[in-house]
Amino acid sequence: MSPTADLVLTGGPVHTVDPARSRATSVAVRDGRIVAVGHDEVRELIGPRTEVVDLKGKLLLPGFQDAHVHPQGAGLELGLCHLADTVDPAEYLRRIREYADRNPDVEWITGGGWSLEAFPGGAPTAEALDAIVPDRPVFLPNRDHHGAWVNSRALERAGIDARTPDPADGRIERDADGNPTGMLQEGAVHLVGKLVPDPTPEDQLAALLRAQAVLHSYGVTAWQDAIVGAYANMADPAPSYLAALDQGLLTARAVGALWWDRERGAEQIPELIARREELHRDRFRSCTVKVMQDGIAENHTAAMLTPYLTGCGCSSDNSGISFVEPGELKKYVTELDASGFQVHFHALGDRAVREALDAVESARTANGWRDTRHHLAHLQVVHPHDVPRFRALGASANLQMLWAAHEPQMDELTLPFLGAERGARQYPFGDLLRAGATLAAGSDWPVSSPDPFQAIHVAVNRVAPGAPEGTPEFLPGQRLDLGTALAAYTAGSAHVNHLDDITGSITVGKSADLVVLDRDPFAAPPEEIAATRVLETFVEGRRVHTADDA
Repeated sequence: MSPTADLVLTGGPVHTVDPARSRATSVAVRDGRIVAVGHDEVRELIGPRTEVVDLKGKLLLPGFQDAHVHPQGAGLELGLCHLADTVDPAEYLRRIREYADRNPDVEWITGGGWSLEAFPGGAPTAEALDAIVPDRPVFLPNRDHHGAWVNSRALERAGIDARTPDPADGRIERDADGNPTGMLQEGAVHLVGKLVPDPTPEDQLAALLRAQAVLHSYGVTAWQDAIVGAYANMADPAPSYLAALDQGLLTARAVGALWWDRERGAEQIPELIARREELHRDRFRSCTVKVMQDGIAENHTAAMLTPYLTGCGCSSDNSGISFVEPGELKKYVTELDASGFQVHFHALGDRAVREALDAVESARTANGWRDTRHHLAHLQVVHPHDVPRFRALGASANLQMLWAAHEPQMDELTLPFLGAERGARQYPFGDLLRAGATLAAGSDWPVSSPDPFQAIHVAVNRVAPGAPEGTPEFLPGQRLDLGTALAAYTAGSAHVNHLDDITGSITVGKSADLVVLDRDPFAAPPEEIAATRVLETFVEGRRVHTADDA
């Protein structure tokens, strides 16, 4: 007989994400690896010391992998002035006042997570903050970290007034007389953000571990950290990862995307190569470079092929910002690819998507096909001519599924300024799938929820969880089926992370990174997907999360 297993999970459906055997009812684990997948015959591996988990009809999945997330930043926000989970301006001010009163010795009031949709035009004012915190600088990035709300004291500290020019990669919102109003966009955020004291190493490590616990609670066992390096007001998370490894506290697998400094050029590539070597450690490695090619549609900095519309529906003179000149981008990506780096693009507008794909094409032409697995994240607007290029170039589509729904930020700050034709080309998940693109998935937490089932709910239904009854589906022709959405969040992201040889599916020989749910969502109506909860999470057969009611 074969040696007995350390762990057997049995008595429920197993969704393997393995096309050769999509369903089973039992899985056995030994020494952190899956040794059997099947049915009653797997129970023969149960011995006197085997832990047996009775699934009781609940679904077992491979661990989720988040292909675009900011764990340390999210963990820090949770411990500061946390403004997520509401869109009520009065509640924001209440929380800010309460945080300031609770922390009288803190020099800067910071945190963030507020939503653009809460304010007219997505632009809150310094005046509102001055009324509650007049004596200390306030710096609060919004939930997507492409803008920040600041008070007058913060503007004064940074020397920002009517004479201050906009940076090339950003904008200072101003009143009719040119005075700053308290909202900073894109590169202008750094004018104040650079003054905010860095969190201590101890605070950063605590934030990373706090985030890891949250991600494990949602079944996430691996991720790609979308910015490793110092960017705007975000501290470099690399030291926290190394500290967590040294102390045996990093239970997830993480890939770090090294930040591409858009104010520099190819001279930084040798430095990135050196960092890649420095940060190559067991559960954490940085073999990726992150290039932010544009901004976001809500503040009209996403790079578009044609200009945004104005409030009256007329064409403007603004087509957004390409942060890296497209010709230079081709050169940089070709050299990064030749150096063995994967490139992780932030590409939200259709021009940015095209520029990123053009850069990948240049790399393929110059270097041939290398196993670099470049991927484009966000993909809010994609021109139809570019959809088939993902498959042709081997560029993966990194989807933030939760955003593909009608909600105020979409309906009030985006659709009126894109126009009907361009607005109908948003988040084309179905088109990308039908064109043969490899789909991966990520949350962009703390920009949005880290819960994969919230995102998968939108991918399948094209309606946000908890949306009011009668909310229309958002471009329903772009839906994904449940199995495809789950595969993107598991096997697809494992492919992007170069972890598909050991994770991403429940297959003999792979790591026992497993998730036990509270139900089988395949057996329930699709409108209930978002209610799915994680009961237990395992990494290499070791339990890293158990729900209170499991």
